[in-house]
Amino acid sequence: MASVLDKRYFHDEAAAFVALEAIMWPEGPTCPHCGAVDRINRLEGVKDKRGNARLGLWKCYHCRSQFTVRKGTVFESSHIKLHQWFQAAFLMSSSKKGVSANQLSRTLDCTLKTGWFVGHRLREAMRAGTLRPLGGEGFILEADTTYVGGREKNKHMAKRKADNIGGMGKEIVHALVERQGNVRSHHIPSVSGETLRPLLFGHADTKSALMTDTAGGYMGIGKSFARHEMVDHGALEYVRGDVHSNTVEGVFSILKRGVIGTYHHVSRKHLHRYLSEFDFRYNNRIAKGVDDSARTVAMLKGAEGKRLTYRVVGRVA
Repeated sequence: MASVLDKRYFHDEAAAFVALEAIMWPEGPTCPHCGAVDRINRLEGVKDKRGNARLGLWKCYHCRSQFTVRKGTVFESSHIKLHQWFQAAFLMSSSKKGVSANQLSRTLDCTLKTGWFVGHRLREAMRAGTLRPLGGEGFILEADTTYVGGREKNKHMAKRKADNIGGMGKEIVHALVERQGNVRSHHIPSVSGETLRPLLFGHADTKSALMTDTAGGYMGIGKSFARHEMVDHGALEYVRGDVHSNTVEGVFSILKRGVIGTYHHVSRKHLHRYLSEFDFRYNNRIAKGVDDSARTVAMLKGAEGKRLTYRVVGRVA
């Protein structure tokens, strides 16, 4: 897979189209309008209104429609060149703690607004679709929550909460991780059984062993799993045999380093997109045999069938 991302595709537009077609259409082009896979021909020499060649243009002789490999992906209707999308995708795939909108703006030589939007489109490509439950018989799952956001004392006086205790003013993130496997993270409103129950039962196989801390929301839920063990951090207990939540704590450490060191601020409105980004990189990490190039290919493949317009994303909250 690494050969797909030859350096040509980062600076040559025609090569970028060929590379993306190989990723999206490994068995040949498919019409995004009618789904046909035959009687589709490449159109050569077609120019746009400005007289520039329209690269990667195909025509389906079933429905008579014209299209490119961008159609029906997060790259559709973008003024950013396709080879620049490859650059941005590689940067975001290979940077463990993320890439800021400012850095994308400088790299792509575009405005900050465009760099910000490019980042969110690629996060949409990283978003996982329908997934099987994590774990199973003989597997160990870890679940925990953390708080994301700045301290109240560091905020402007007009934005501070009256009570500066614990996670006041911060957003709550829940993560479920399979040891040696994948992670699922969600932005949740509260740490309660009512909130945690649908998450765990929707994303975890109850034949698994479940490791948590002593948060009350896990007490009743844990009884449905094959085994439920807890560590008491309040009593300075962190490991007891195979009972610990160190794996999920490691996931949170990468997320927080990215938020603090790279993004500095993540809005409530878009936190779920950043969680998709960090989950994607963790689930396609080098420990699982996925290098930077293969991770980038996986991201580009994930762009298929997804659209994200600026109207939907809106301004930074």
